[in-house]
Amino acid sequence: MRFLIIVKATPESEAETSPAPGEELLAAMAGFHEELAKAGALLDASGLKPSSAGWRIRYDGEQCTVIDGPFAESRELIAGYTLIQARDREEALAWSQRFPNPRGQGLPAEIEVRPLYGLEDFPPADSIERFKALGVPT
Repeated sequence: MRFLIIVKATPESEAETSPAPGEELLAAMAGFHEELAKAGALLDASGLKPSSAGWRIRYDGEQCTVIDGPFAESRELIAGYTLIQARDREEALAWSQRFPNPRGQGLPAEIEVRPLYGLEDFPPADSIERFKALGVPT
């Protein structure tokens, strides 16, 4: 099973005061991700640039509108993610509880963990076979 560890944005991450966290936090994150990689659990990880560098596409009927960032509510934004492979929820929970505090030791922060759908979660259909042919991971 794949799980996405979502790092919530903060006013600091949205302000883009620097492209990376401080050295102490960066070292803790590197150590955690090295452990994930050694265990064969790390699939992908990255930080996201602030919402000022992005955009949203809003759909309304047949219309779609581009909305440029920044976006006001930083608590609803994502600052980064780690995608892991785990046998089950319990293993993913154990890994996520070891995730370093994304704001730094002692500061309030929150991460969110969500399981991803795999193609095996859907009933058989031609469209699912098309995704399988693309090599979409499950």
